[in-house]
Amino acid sequence: MKNDVILYSVNKTKDKDFYISVQNGEVVIEAPWYYTNSIIRKTIECKKEWIMKKIKEYNLSKEQEISLRPVQILGIIYDLKIVFKNVKIIDCDLSGSVLKVSLPKKYKNMDTENLTDLILDKLYMKIAENELENYMEKTRIMLGFAPEDYKVVYMNDCLAKCTEDKRILINPRIFKYDRKIVEYIILHEFCHLKYKKHTKFFYKYVEKYMPNYKEFELKNVKY
Repeated sequence: MKNDVILYSVNKTKDKDFYISVQNGEVVIEAPWYYTNSIIRKTIECKKEWIMKKIKEYNLSKEQEISLRPVQILGIIYDLKIVFKNVKIIDCDLSGSVLKVSLPKKYKNMDTENLTDLILDKLYMKIAENELENYMEKTRIMLGFAPEDYKVVYMNDCLAKCTEDKRILINPRIFKYDRKIVEYIILHEFCHLKYKKHTKFFYKYVEKYMPNYKEFELKNVKY
């Protein structure tokens, strides 16, 4: 069911009676063999309100909500709650300090730690897709140059990297941190286009564009 469109299956029988039932959230029609598709659709339309009510009741009865460990997104800590539903895609709802995520039931048996990591990685990637271009463009305008290319890619050993061929790789997990930290990490990688190593000249160059950069350096994190 999507946007109040009712999906159903039809079983044709020799009986003269017409039956509509909602079985495990699915609408099943028992219709006489001579009923046309047009007649069936019209009958369903007349019973639409009742059908929708039954489907909703089923979905509510089958929803299971669990709480997972708190998560950090753009520097803000949220309580993470998961609801397993009859849905095909992951959907998020942010209300105050609670991030509520609706998940397809196929994830129900996944270990909670792995489930949390899966959700976060999808969220961080979505934020990167929506916002990273603006960060890159802002830095390009500020410094007056840009990498040959940049790419969003998960990396286990660092949050960002400037490659030998002057490309910048951005780990979407940087969006775990406050926006000013994100800005600093991107500036940091741009500066590596000028200075490969962390020399005093490198940090002087960083300081030129972000005088208070030390406030946003992450300890024990590679980039």
